[in-house]
Amino acid sequence: MNAIEIAKKMETDAISFYKDAAEKTNHPVGKKMFLSIMEDEKRHLEMLESIIKGLDISVKDVNPMKNIKTIFEQLKDQMSERVQATTDEMDALKIAMEMEKKGVEFYKKTAQETSNQKEKALFEQLVKEEEQHYQVFSNTYFFMSDTGSWFMWEEHSIVDGGTAWA
Repeated sequence: MNAIEIAKKMETDAISFYKDAAEKTNHPVGKKMFLSIMEDEKRHLEMLESIIKGLDISVKDVNPMKNIKTIFEQLKDQMSERVQATTDEMDALKIAMEMEKKGVEFYKKTAQETSNQKEKALFEQLVKEEEQHYQVFSNTYFFMSDTGSWFMWEEHSIVDGGTAWA
């Protein structure tokens, strides 16, 4: 199996996993996040299939973090209500982080090894997007495991600790 076929298999597996995770997730943030990343993985698969078919592809600079920020904005009211994440949801996020980490490693290696400039550009873009997916999952894991601390760090809250300037 060549690198493109391996990448295609990885993306197909990711789509299946994220679809399943979204169906099993009760937490609204987790559900929307898995569905959003699943759509990114579908786009990745389409780009890989275009290369296999010998079609000319244009690599767009896509920002998965932007989509997730939109999801968080849309669900801001629901996020303030504490929804306890299940062990299965937390495990799914850990697995997702590991999958994305392996994807980053694979795409970096493949980008270095290919001499085809179109493929190199595609794999470099996939590295960027998979790194962002990892950050999304990591951030979501933090949010779902400790919402209060997440709001403090992500919203850059200032905690009054009795400082002279407070």
